[in-house]
Amino acid sequence: MNILILGGGGREHALAWAVMQNPKCDKLIVAPGNAGIAQIAECASLDVNNGGAVVEFAGENAIDLVIVGPEAPLAAGVSDVLRNAGIPVFGPSQDAARLEVSKSFTKEICAAVNAPTAGYGHFTDAAAAKAHVRANGAPIVVKADGLAAGKGVVVAETVAAAENAIDDMFGGAFGGAGAEVVIEEFMTGEEASFFVLVDGTDILPIGTAQDHKRVGAGDTGPNTGGMGAYSPAPVLTDEIAQKALDQIIRPTMAEMARRGTPYSGVLYAGLMIESGQPRLVEYNVRFGDPECQVLMMRLGAQALDLIHACAEGRLNEMQVTWANDHAMTVVLAAQGYPGAYTKGTPIGGLDGLTEDSFTQMFHAGTSQDDGRFIATGGRVLNATARGATLAEAAERAYALVDAVDWPEGFCRRDIGWRAL
Repeated sequence: MNILILGGGGREHALAWAVMQNPKCDKLIVAPGNAGIAQIAECASLDVNNGGAVVEFAGENAIDLVIVGPEAPLAAGVSDVLRNAGIPVFGPSQDAARLEVSKSFTKEICAAVNAPTAGYGHFTDAAAAKAHVRANGAPIVVKADGLAAGKGVVVAETVAAAENAIDDMFGGAFGGAGAEVVIEEFMTGEEASFFVLVDGTDILPIGTAQDHKRVGAGDTGPNTGGMGAYSPAPVLTDEIAQKALDQIIRPTMAEMARRGTPYSGVLYAGLMIESGQPRLVEYNVRFGDPECQVLMMRLGAQALDLIHACAEGRLNEMQVTWANDHAMTVVLAAQGYPGAYTKGTPIGGLDGLTEDSFTQMFHAGTSQDDGRFIATGGRVLNATARGATLAEAAERAYALVDAVDWPEGFCRRDIGWRAL
């Protein structure tokens, strides 16, 4: 098979690595890719949000399957254009992608099927939003309704902080994503991520994970795109996962099909778990980043078989084979992230790393210049490892971190602290 992956971050490097483990992959192209992906696959310059351009490229390169990594191409309807051209694609339609593109849409779906989630209000002007906050008090959660690259959520500890967040969002801090705002009750408990594949009819759970959104140790400081993750998530027991399937995910998928917008692709349910009961925090319509890295590390070559079956509507034929193992990924980010940070700093030590089925350094924001790796983003590297225990996976992941020579970078040293 000739395969095209759209995207260029750590998630896509992990997907590319897993796909390349499978002998069914004859050729892999990643667009745009990054310097790490270029070590294992061909990288191509392509406007991944332009469905016509993607279809043309797929035709020119005899592509048999397109895997969409990030949410933006899905929101732009790229998967629809590919399907209409008869090209198998892993990723939901533009209509089904509204489960991530619009938080208020997801709340509407949850209300229609009585799925347990936080109480909320949906606002198109700051005055009404602030009145809602003052009436409900703090802590309270303020969310930009649209796509904000994982950063459009503020957990406000005070009413003043919530009002500031509202002003920021309506003031354009998150671009068009903040033109509408959803304000939710603050849910207590422990958060975890549940990943399932859906082919429009069948649902296949493929793993659990927990990530660390906050920049600082002990889960403190501002939210980020994610500073690390581990899998499986101990809090998401088989019993709780079954409740999430029965009470949240299956009803949602049935409602999407009833509306004429059946879902196909990976569905990532962020869950808040308290006293054995899951409640939906949000849906994402793609793999999480950095959760994808730990899932791919554990799935390996079978990831391609599962993704291909999902794209072709054959999930009923598939089952997931899990090793009794654990995986962890630690994000190395540029100093200053998630605020202002410097780009273009050199990274040493990457050429000498031992990488195998137990340890991988996935690149998230890198380029190459005269043979040197250069940091080009906020989250730059994902030191990823698996082991028989989470402690073993952590030891291997941090050994990878310590082998990197990058004074301008930093990481959290407590990834997995809840489980460890």
